[in-house]
Amino acid sequence: MSATPRILVSGGTGYIAGVLIRQLLAEGWQVHTTVRDLAREAALRQALGASRGEKKDQLRCFAADLMADAGWAEAAAGCTHLAHVASPLPTGVPRDANELIVPARDGALRALKAARDAGVQRVVMTSSVAAIAYGHGPGEHHLTEADWTNLDAPDVPPYVQSKTVAERAARDWVAREGGGLEFCTVNPAVVLGPVASADYSASVVIVQSLLQGRLPALPNIGFGIVDVRDVAELHWRALTAPGMAGERFIADAGFLWLREIAAILRAELGDAARKVPTRMLPDWSVRLLARLSPAVRAAASELGTLRRQDASHAREVLGWTPRAPREAILTSAKDLIALGVH
Repeated sequence: MSATPRILVSGGTGYIAGVLIRQLLAEGWQVHTTVRDLAREAALRQALGASRGEKKDQLRCFAADLMADAGWAEAAAGCTHLAHVASPLPTGVPRDANELIVPARDGALRALKAARDAGVQRVVMTSSVAAIAYGHGPGEHHLTEADWTNLDAPDVPPYVQSKTVAERAARDWVAREGGGLEFCTVNPAVVLGPVASADYSASVVIVQSLLQGRLPALPNIGFGIVDVRDVAELHWRALTAPGMAGERFIADAGFLWLREIAAILRAELGDAARKVPTRMLPDWSVRLLARLSPAVRAAASELGTLRRQDASHAREVLGWTPRAPREAILTSAKDLIALGVH
């Protein structure tokens, strides 16, 4: 690694990217980042603590979009590393899966091509357990980095399709055209943790919805959970450790049912959790509602499915030690309450 590594972090306004950039700046890296609109640069710098002093010169912002070629070559110029974090993450279910698949896939390939052409050495791409854990049917599943989502299965949600297609396309492109690029992925579960502003990730909406009482009752679904700080830390370790070519790392601190998440909120937050539902929603009613709502249809396909996504590879190879899911949940909740968006 050069004395002053220079990295392109795509999607600088994103949830994971923001935490990663702060860590990189603290470590003395020169950071390039992409935003869709440079009008957001001042607010981004303020949020990252890079609007004045030495850190002002450490960070450069470039206008680049996942769906256009412009800006990527300039953003990657002079960089030794790429963290490709940018990818569409919706709060709802799009009518056409290609609304997510095309920008996720094509954006990854644009970033990779720019990185190769700029002589970048190491690429860490943010994928997801969505590319690993779906389409395997109901019940309990024990999953590792060797597993891939089955896109031929029925009811695979568009977001899951997008992450799977994008990671496969990226790996295929690197094998075929990557030249000397050393490529690996980080595959997080549902990302919670600190919320710095009202412009937060769609994953945090899970906690917000519970606090707001948007759900009248709790469907029998659950998620693997990981803290955003630990996801950023895993990216950092994958960027700096030797021998990462072809690697894949699940980032998951543990699975919790939605009813367990709700119980943690009620137990710890007192009156602030008064709207958190306590009743369970029968499976039959979820399936009935699924006929009317794409969002409920996605939930219906998850009923009773327990995914144990094994993060031991990241622990053993990179020494990664994540926080407990409970801490990530409560940190999100308390920050949402402090921001007044709960």
